[in-house]
Amino acid sequence: MTLERLRDYCLQKQFVTESFPFDANTLVFKVGGKIFALMYADEFISFNLKCDPEKAIEFREQFSGILPGYHMNKKHWNTVMIFEDVSNEFLFTLIDHSYYLVVRSLPRKIRDEFTLG
Repeated sequence: MTLERLRDYCLQKQFVTESFPFDANTLVFKVGGKIFALMYADEFISFNLKCDPEKAIEFREQFSGILPGYHMNKKHWNTVMIFEDVSNEFLFTLIDHSYYLVVRSLPRKIRDEFTLG
């Protein structure tokens, strides 16, 4: 997985924006103004994704490359190590999960603008 591939995948989703709100190195992807993914752009070895708390525990037990969210609420966020035992296909599944969790948490008026498959 490369930063460019992950970036392209995130940006293809509806209403996604990217920014560097914290510093010049922390790339953040938001939907509806809420973060669903973030990573260090200079040292792209991992990224943080929102996750259902029960699934977060399950994924951490299943993969050595999925850890409690670094500098995040560890109940709701996972850090995914790029070069560990997590396949690219599953990385995309995790991104989708994070995106949909955030979309579902948005006010109905905003959610109604989405065409989710």
